[in-house]
Amino acid sequence: MAQASVCILTIVIGVGIMPAQTTDRRKACEVASVKLSKPDRGGLMVIRPMPGGQTYIARNVSLRMLIKAIYKITDSQIAGGPDWTDTEHYDIDAKAERPSTIDELHEMFGTLLMDRFQLRFHQETRTLAAHVLAVAKSRTKLKRSESREALDVPIKPSGLGRITGERVSMSYLAWYLSLQLGTPVVDGTALEGFFDFTLSWSPNPVLNSPGVHYRDDVANELRDDAANELDMFAAWEAQLGLKIESAKAPVTVFVIDQVARQAAN
Repeated sequence: MAQASVCILTIVIGVGIMPAQTTDRRKACEVASVKLSKPDRGGLMVIRPMPGGQTYIARNVSLRMLIKAIYKITDSQIAGGPDWTDTEHYDIDAKAERPSTIDELHEMFGTLLMDRFQLRFHQETRTLAAHVLAVAKSRTKLKRSESREALDVPIKPSGLGRITGERVSMSYLAWYLSLQLGTPVVDGTALEGFFDFTLSWSPNPVLNSPGVHYRDDVANELRDDAANELDMFAAWEAQLGLKIESAKAPVTVFVIDQVARQAAN
């Protein structure tokens, strides 16, 4: 299993993906501020709506990361664009004129990128190395969610080698997995709606992380726990009835046609 980035990244993503680009009746932010991040921000990155559903913020985030978060895609699904889209980081505050859903906030944020960065792109379907998320032969063991929509992160870590999902759609889960694996993940489950789950797997990779050291007694305890657990791929199938398989798959690629550094506020 590919390891996640060492930076701390908080992203809240809605159910659907926005249309590629529209010129009429685009939802726009009432007020927006876009500024270069201070250079001492370190690895902390945040992209999320705030309570109340009217404000959306980004902190220390590159334009490329914003595109990935808003459109739920991976690096391999972005083609073109200058280097600064990945190296320059921004702090953004956007406010809607009224409380909105997550999807509406993302549409407004997409409009903001088009307006401030003159972002233009088109979509192509290309066959890429990917993974496919599918229902295993044992059938899904996911629990239907009864939670209402919340402006919160649907999947959170809840301990070493453990995550908890609340009101998670399969499209979001596929994108979450793509962040962990570093390749696009295609949702092949045909499961609609939202689900709650808890997943535990072997924390062994933590023991082998560069620069991370444990006292012998702690390391031995972690190894004992790991011996009774599964790796993440096996855990998805054994605990949730989902399988993740490598494949070449048709994937939507966003080709950047135009982009410019944003004008000063």
